[in-house]
Order: sequence, then structure tokens, then C-alpha cells
Amino acid sequence: MPWLIAVVVVFCGSWQAAFSHDPARGKAVFQLCTACHGAGGEGNKAVNAPHIAGLNAWYVEAQLIKFRSGIRGTHPKDIEGMQMRPMSLTISSEKDVKEVAAYVESLTPNKGETTLSGNSDRGKDHYAICMACHGDKAQGNQALSAPPLIRLNDWYILSQLKKFKSGVRGTNPEDITGMQMRPMTMTLANEQAMLDVIAYINSLWEN
Repeated sequence: MPWLIAVVVVFCGSWQAAFSHDPARGKAVFQLCTACHGAGGEGNKAVNAPHIAGLNAWYVEAQLIKFRSGIRGTHPKDIEGMQMRPMSLTISSEKDVKEVAAYVESLTPNKGETTLSGNSDRGKDHYAICMACHGDKAQGNQALSAPPLIRLNDWYILSQLKKFKSGVRGTNPEDITGMQMRPMTMTLANEQAMLDVIAYINSLWEN
């Protein structure tokens, strides 16, 4: 059915055109983010801003939408989230959210400094349950809305695990993916277990 093939080709071409990005616009929107995240998205622990360079656009976009809508960054104990939410509200349109997310993905990721220590061998065992969503190399999985942990600072992962476990994140009924994540943190008995699984994630940079 040649007509069907033609329709599919036209549809796909239209879809790609509708979602084409303007790198210059994304860079312009990102200028506000550089004050905390750095010009290269390298992050700054001193202001609780994680490394974001190279994060998948779909994940960055999803988190910006959560911050903008109040699904994330409104819990009174989420100090860092409450710092981030006003910044997200300065992005004036959904198109600019997509543009800046695409720009963040285009930035070159770097490993960054290891700031925490743990037992990666024990961490590998703990990570077995994480693998189903985040992948064997912590590369993430868009189909499951699971971010690439390999792109995140170790101190940031620890802070987020603590937030999920304590209910600071993952308890808003509109945060579907957060509510999926929270029970997973319950499998980590204590902070040492968190440090161990983070040590294993850190080790994946070399593999």
C-alpha cells in the first residue's frame, strides 16, 4: 500500500519538524541556570546544584515540568528543591523548557569528583534491584522514566535517596515516577547501604 507508506513518511517528517530544536535559544535560556549549575552544566555542590551536563532531554524536561507545576520543590523539608522551583518558573514557555532540556543534553558530561566512600562490592548486590529500571550500567531507561544515574554527583544521589526514603520526595500523588522510586529506597536499610550502592554506581564510570 504505497499510499500508507507515503502517509507515514509525511507524518514522521511533520513530527520531526514540530519537535526540532533551536540550539541558540536553548543556550540563551540556559544562561540563568549557569549561576548555579555552571556554564558547562558541571554543577556546584556549594549551592546544592548537581552536575546536569549530558542528562537526557526527556528527563530534564520531566523534572522542570514537576518543579514548574509544584509536584516537586514544594515540600517544606526540600530546601534544594525549593531553591530550584522559582528558577524553573522563569522559563516562560513549554517550548523553552524543551529547548533548554535539549541544550543540557548536548553538553559534555564529566565524572566529577568522588566525594563519598563506600563498599562497591556490597553496593553491587544492592544495585541489583535498581538495575531493572536504571540499567546494568546505570544508563537509565526512558521507557520507565528512570534517569541515568551515571550522570549524577554521588552527593546528589545520596541526598535524593534520603529524600525518597523520608518522604520528602515520592509522596505527592501526582508524582507517579517518584512514587515508584520511593519503595525502592526502602530496600536500603541505612545510610551505609546507600553509600555502598553509590560507590558501585561511581565504579561504572571506569567500565
